[in-house]
Amino acid sequence: MPLPRIPRRREPLKDTAGVGQKRVLLASPRGYCAGVDRAVIAVEKALERFGAPVYVRKQIVHNIHVVTELEKQGAIFVEEVDEVPAGAHVVFSAHGVSPAVVNAASDRGLRAIDATCPLVTKVHREAVRFARDDYEILLIGHVGHEEVEGTAGEAPDHVTIVNSPDEADTIEVRDPSKVVWLSQTTLSVDETMETVRRLRARFPELQDPPSDDICYATQNRQVAIKKVAKDADLVIVVGSANSSNSVRLVEVALEHGAKAAYRVDYADEVEQAWLEGVETVGVTSGASVPEVLVQQVLDDLAAAGYRDVEEVRTAEEDLMFSLPKELRQDAAGKRDDRALGGRSRP
Repeated sequence: MPLPRIPRRREPLKDTAGVGQKRVLLASPRGYCAGVDRAVIAVEKALERFGAPVYVRKQIVHNIHVVTELEKQGAIFVEEVDEVPAGAHVVFSAHGVSPAVVNAASDRGLRAIDATCPLVTKVHREAVRFARDDYEILLIGHVGHEEVEGTAGEAPDHVTIVNSPDEADTIEVRDPSKVVWLSQTTLSVDETMETVRRLRARFPELQDPPSDDICYATQNRQVAIKKVAKDADLVIVVGSANSSNSVRLVEVALEHGAKAAYRVDYADEVEQAWLEGVETVGVTSGASVPEVLVQQVLDDLAAAGYRDVEEVRTAEEDLMFSLPKELRQDAAGKRDDRALGGRSRP
């Protein structure tokens, strides 16, 4: 559950002398993706329709600000469904859950609302299909991440988690002729492809998933920060520490030319020392970050002299998802099939 917020900087950022023309390169796309937007609105709609409290298993998305704001509206975040009172409403997070969690909620008589990102659901279905065909599934992802736990839970007897490229060199399989790889949707594209390369060197008959598992938003944000990083003295990524895609953005920025890169939840975590000698600051945000948090960073940077903001756009995003089926019927009995997209699109 979210930790208390402790600001690191109490004084406003200062405009330091001795630095040339200051500018900000603002990566786009950035921020909220369609799956996050859908999940957050699902909690808001559930509170509106059923009243507080509405329970949410795990964080609905990995962002401390979003979770805190939903708590203010009456959401209660729990670790497991056995903490939810029998018969209450519970929302499954965007990261997805295993069948065991679904069954546990049903056994308690909980009224579940499934806010799993449809792109994660796609990976779940792939795992079920390949397990049914008796393939061994090499799931590239981080051990302990909620999405990985949910996907692995679809076919626990067929899934082996590959946590890093180095692990690809030691994984053993039952039958090298019947093996397929799937992946967590929020990984570094480059690192995932390196893991696949090393797996295929050992298992030449390794099959690919029927479509790309790395989600469009993760890829788009990484492509944008790569373009920004090569010209940036400093990159600031807005996002929480438990957000895999936000953490990856810091790594990608450093790998592609940024002299320094840091992740912050809030603008007041940006440290004055980071700006020493810096002319160009790159700014982006993870896929679970509302745009207001980015704007606060830009406002603070403007106070420090970085008023020239250039948007670096590498893609347009127009993917939209419908509300979870449990929320498509409004209070008057009418269907609500509205499509939802990322709120942060400029």
